[in-house]
Amino acid sequence: MLGKTILLIVGGGIAAFKALELVRELRRAGARVLPVLTENGARFVTPLSLSALAGEKVRTSLWDLEDEASMGHIQLSRAADLIVLCPATADLMARAATGQANDLAATLLLATDKPVLMVPAMNVRMWLHPAAQRNIERLRGDGVTVMTPDDGEMACGEYGPGRLPEVPAIMAAIAAQFGPKPLAGRHALVTAGPTHEPIDPVRFIGNHSSGKQGFAIAAALAAAGARVTLVAGPVHLATPAGVTRIDVMTARQMQAACEAALPADIAVMVAAVADWRAEAAPAKLKKDGSGPPPLSLTENPDILAGIGHHARRPALVVGFAAETGDLIAHASAKRLKKGADWIVANDVSEGVFGSDHTHVQLITAAGPEDWGPTPKQAVAERLAGRIARHFDGTP
Repeated sequence: MLGKTILLIVGGGIAAFKALELVRELRRAGARVLPVLTENGARFVTPLSLSALAGEKVRTSLWDLEDEASMGHIQLSRAADLIVLCPATADLMARAATGQANDLAATLLLATDKPVLMVPAMNVRMWLHPAAQRNIERLRGDGVTVMTPDDGEMACGEYGPGRLPEVPAIMAAIAAQFGPKPLAGRHALVTAGPTHEPIDPVRFIGNHSSGKQGFAIAAALAAAGARVTLVAGPVHLATPAGVTRIDVMTARQMQAACEAALPADIAVMVAAVADWRAEAAPAKLKKDGSGPPPLSLTENPDILAGIGHHARRPALVVGFAAETGDLIAHASAKRLKKGADWIVANDVSEGVFGSDHTHVQLITAAGPEDWGPTPKQAVAERLAGRIARHFDGTP
């Protein structure tokens, strides 16, 4: 980070004190730190302490006559190589997600053309609230890097995700913004979400897949420099920054889109493809008291196996296995049968569908690796890193 300029916005929260340690570490790494302290942030750390550690004037207001005489907030938003929001409170992220500009911090985030890294810290219930998750999803879709908070005991006494990541992890995330893109020049094909197989014009065969894991993996691969083609089933998620998205409905449409996306260096087949389809009725099937209509089911194409045994097979094929029992045995057999290099397996009877958390096993030729209970975002980042190391030839 030698010679880089970091614009650090310190939000209001008990974790704000860690921003002082972050400033010290950034200075030690050779970075210049331009500090901005929000009104609520100043309730936890003082401008004097922040200025002393940064060696720079602390900006606190959008209405500073001296600084704003030359539109200082615009200059400040463009002066840095990276903007870091730490701690990123639920309020600040909500205002950033909706494009508000009602104080200096929000205005800087809206006016910048530089990368933004947000380091969240908040109560576990706030982090897990659907409104907060929608805001985070929107920010990531806009290209903002939002770190996953740590699990642990809160200042309020509750336990769960929401703790500010430790300073070394924040430093690593900052360094990654400036580091090499290990998958630059490679093309990754990712599938995500369910498929819907129509029974009639209003009903379909489907499953509970939300697409969250696949979208997170597409975003992580794009952040690592890959050119990503995301073939998405019917889900309502924002397209990750830098990702080319192709929307499909049925298994056959997904298969065709995957075929058209080849050649690729990497295929990560996350989608929960419906195994069967029906011959769709042309009009809505009605109840008439004589029992359910007969459905003639046909097996859908096996997209993972098709990619795993394709003449233009990607150099690395990663499949997903959603099981409800005998996880390791079923996933290991699937890896061999489908021609995949790796299988990411999870037990969906544990409430994985639609959740932001999961518990996966990575199945390779060397055997299973238990990655433990973890957020889906963390799985995506870890998998992207593992893929990058595979191509680098490092363990």
